[in-house]
Amino acid sequence: MDFNLSQEQTQFSDTLRRWIEKEYDFERRREIITSADGGSAQAWQGLAELGLMALPVPEAQDGFGGSGTDMFAIMQEMGKGLVIEPYLATVCAVQYLKQDAGKHTDLLQQVAAGNVRLACATGEAQSRFNRFDVQMTASAEGDDHILNGRKTVVIHGAQAGHLIVSARSDSARNDKNGLSLFVVSADAPGVTRTEYRTIDGMLAADIDFADVRISDAALIGEAGNAAPIMDAASDYACMLICAEAVGIMQAVFQTTLEYLRTRRQFDQPIGAFQALQHRMAQMFIEVEQARSMAMLAAARIDSDDEAERQRVIAGAMIRVGQAAKRVGKEAIQLHGGIGMTNEMQVAHYFKRLTMFGAVQGDVDHHISRFISHPSFCEVA
Repeated sequence: MDFNLSQEQTQFSDTLRRWIEKEYDFERRREIITSADGGSAQAWQGLAELGLMALPVPEAQDGFGGSGTDMFAIMQEMGKGLVIEPYLATVCAVQYLKQDAGKHTDLLQQVAAGNVRLACATGEAQSRFNRFDVQMTASAEGDDHILNGRKTVVIHGAQAGHLIVSARSDSARNDKNGLSLFVVSADAPGVTRTEYRTIDGMLAADIDFADVRISDAALIGEAGNAAPIMDAASDYACMLICAEAVGIMQAVFQTTLEYLRTRRQFDQPIGAFQALQHRMAQMFIEVEQARSMAMLAAARIDSDDEAERQRVIAGAMIRVGQAAKRVGKEAIQLHGGIGMTNEMQVAHYFKRLTMFGAVQGDVDHHISRFISHPSFCEVA
């Protein structure tokens, strides 16, 4: 396959990069993180004006119907800029809605216009990376559903206007059957959100649902049959995370290279030392291998072959996760102790790379997923 971006994708990503350099540089980002809101309404509006909100939304809902590789190009630049706005959370939620787009047209149109933020409330305290370990219940009462339970580490859960919520309509815990998905207004009676900041500067929330009543219109897909939608949306989120991590690693490499060119010891730049040049060469290989695997995942995310999609996504999470750990570690070691201070941009990149896979599964989880796949021995 061609691992180069198209002319249109390159132009789109270049536009985003210029916006980040002008409106969302390192100092501006630090101001946003320490602000009371922890985000920027102005930045969100700027992203919407660039067309980023409309990109993943289907054309039938006033979007651009962007492909996986389109999203790869954008998330790569978002990673380089360490953008902390709730774009990733919203795009992941859009993927759930797209599975039942005809039913949630109004909400998708609002997303495309940049008028609403979304978040995915699917994880629970006991579930770790098992998306089907759901204890939250959805009890049917006439045409309504009553939600009770708690969702944890919902990224940008407190900033979202609507939440995608998984709940068990039937069957026992861990069963793939009996799960349902709902769109829930964040200010619905009975919804309580407890917000906090993660180590990489993002915002998250634990959300309690106490007798939250929602209508049947809030259902995504069929009641009790949400597993296929959850699988597809989770793989899509993994693809986005891989693309973002690749962008971060590219920025880490360039930042470290520049540091080696300017930091001097023994009357010469430390980048002149051959041992450090070898380590930079290894970093470059790690970044390029991760980029190739993430690009493959983006190309396969829309495949009708579910088995192929799952295998490639698992492989991408493994390779990108391994590279993220190695590149982050090397960057800090090459910078020395100063690399861990908040004044250095590389420290913020390192924190985000450290969080890779914290929600969608770490390397060990995806290795288990990959080797248990029936076709794991086949060549992609």
